[in-house]
Amino acid sequence: MKVTYLGQSTIELVADGKKLLFDPFITYNELAKGIVDVASLKPDYILVSHGHGDHVADLVQVQKQSGAQVICIAEIAEWLGKQGIENVHGMNIGGGFNFDFGRVKMVNAVHSSTLPDGSSGGNPAGFVISSEGKKIYFAGDTALTYDMKLLEDENLDWAFLPIGDNYTMGADDAIKAAAFINCKNIIGIHYDSFPVIKIDKEEVKEKFAKAGLNLKLPAIGESLDL
Repeated sequence: MKVTYLGQSTIELVADGKKLLFDPFITYNELAKGIVDVASLKPDYILVSHGHGDHVADLVQVQKQSGAQVICIAEIAEWLGKQGIENVHGMNIGGGFNFDFGRVKMVNAVHSSTLPDGSSGGNPAGFVISSEGKKIYFAGDTALTYDMKLLEDENLDWAFLPIGDNYTMGADDAIKAAAFINCKNIIGIHYDSFPVIKIDKEEVKEKFAKAGLNLKLPAIGESLDL
């Protein structure tokens, strides 16, 4: 598997030859300007954790230019239908489905979810992706929740956890979350894009290291092999 960080919570994951794009927010992310070209993104699938603008701002454009299938909660699937997008696979919390790249299970997240036009985005969610013999957890925007303990026996290889605080859990709670899910390999997301979620990277890295965790904070546009 290969992952490329595109800023905020936007990542591109290549799994079994398919490109999965999570939470596309690039056009309005000042940190991604001049680094990521939205028009060049051609994923096979787009996974959406919830309806906030900093997770769906480029969703419609990227879907229409790529024809990607969108995987999301049922209410967002309905909203996309009103945007003229029919290639959508709606799911709900606790459900799983087998795709051609592997299995996706939608899991709980504790946050809010309203779409840019004010309509309901249903429940926020995270995803567990099983592909190529590995399991990846994308937490989306979430507070620390004891439901994460339900993932401790999944033998997760990597987890994408928000660390920016204010709108989601911060570094300290993300360290607790890593213990709950029993995963030592963490990639931080949802930080630095706005002043209120700017972090001290060196301080955060030190905290994770002291907890015995392998934290990666890739630069925007940087790729990692998982």
